Amino acid sequence: MVKDKIVLAYSGGLDTSVMIKWLPEKYGYDVITVIVDLGQKEDFKMIEDRAYQVGAIKHYTVNAQDEFANLYVAMAIKANGLYEGKYPLSTAIGRPLIVSKLVEIAEKEGAKAIAHGCTGKGNDQVRFEVTAKALNSSLKIFAPVREWNLNRQEEIEYAKNNGIIIQKNAKKYSIDQNLWGRSIEGGSLEDPMNEPEEDVYEWITPLSKTPNVPTYAEIGFEDGLPISVDGKKMNLKDIVFLMNKLAGENGVGLIDHIEDRLVGIKSREVYECPAAITLIEAHKALEKMVLTRHELTFKEAIDSEWSRLVYFGLWMDPLREDLEAFVKQTQKRVNGKVKLKFFKGNLSVVGLESPYSLYDKALSTYGINSTFDQKDSAGFIEIWGLQSRIASEVLRKVGTNK
Repeated sequence: MVKDKIVLAYSGGLDTSVMIKWLPEKYGYDVITVIVDLGQKEDFKMIEDRAYQVGAIKHYTVNAQDEFANLYVAMAIKANGLYEGKYPLSTAIGRPLIVSKLVEIAEKEGAKAIAHGCTGKGNDQVRFEVTAKALNSSLKIFAPVREWNLNRQEEIEYAKNNGIIIQKNAKKYSIDQNLWGRSIEGGSLEDPMNEPEEDVYEWITPLSKTPNVPTYAEIGFEDGLPISVDGKKMNLKDIVFLMNKLAGENGVGLIDHIEDRLVGIKSREVYECPAAITLIEAHKALEKMVLTRHELTFKEAIDSEWSRLVYFGLWMDPLREDLEAFVKQTQKRVNGKVKLKFFKGNLSVVGLESPYSLYDKALSTYGINSTFDQKDSAGFIEIWGLQSRIASEVLRKVGTNK
């Protein structure tokens, strides 16, 4: 008898390894496992071997690093993607791409369903399922962790009873990573009063161990995207990897904040995002030089809405592309160079240059060569404050008659 197939987003960890046994036992499916390489540091061969050892009938390792950088990270830079002004959406922008690969493989293999290892408390369950349903509503979706409600000890017992080898040296924290960032949760971090210990860090050097002299880098931008470092042309993926290393070595890129999850829970989130923090900061600085204040004010609202939409798992909503149409239009002038200084956890923009610069030294200088006629300001001030002055006079007049 031919069994129906299910495609499982597989990490190689305890939860998804248990699922390889649990899904056939519970529903009778043959399990096909998939892991998508978004630049995370993993032993993909070991994960593939583990999937087969536990019972997968087939395994896919999909290298999507360039696609992730050029389509997802690129848009996050152009839109200054920061949820609640802090989180660079590293996990959030990766989920739609992972789901698209799951659906693609499910359709290729004739699978009836897909499954994921997200919990019922987090945002990822929404990102996975909303995206999957938008791409192919005929696929069933299973979330075993949400359904079985096992605690970790019960999972370990299930694994032992079913011949699943439990990896030694269990991780102290729950970690997710791709080339745009690394998220760390759990353990001592669940108490917001606990400062992250040094074992949290993998990409970022603790300040006490960072260089004692500043490090400089010059980022070249074209159409809103980084295209070079110190004059050397590079593709976006390689620039991100380089900035993760350069900024991280100087202690730049740690984010520690209380975040509002989609499901209504406030959680303490710690992220290592050296490249994301660096490139977004550089991009915003260049935008300030070339865009008008009206564009900047409106774009800030657009950027915030884009970030909220992506964080909330609505990558497939038409509004995202509507917002991106405006963002892309503004980026045609975001060309130039940004000089950065890294030192002891601090990132500073110390130089800017662009052929589209709206900064005019002859206008802004206080020197004798200024081309700005200061006498013009008197009339401007009179008109600018006209309604405010009249309103104040009316309020004083009405106030005296009460």
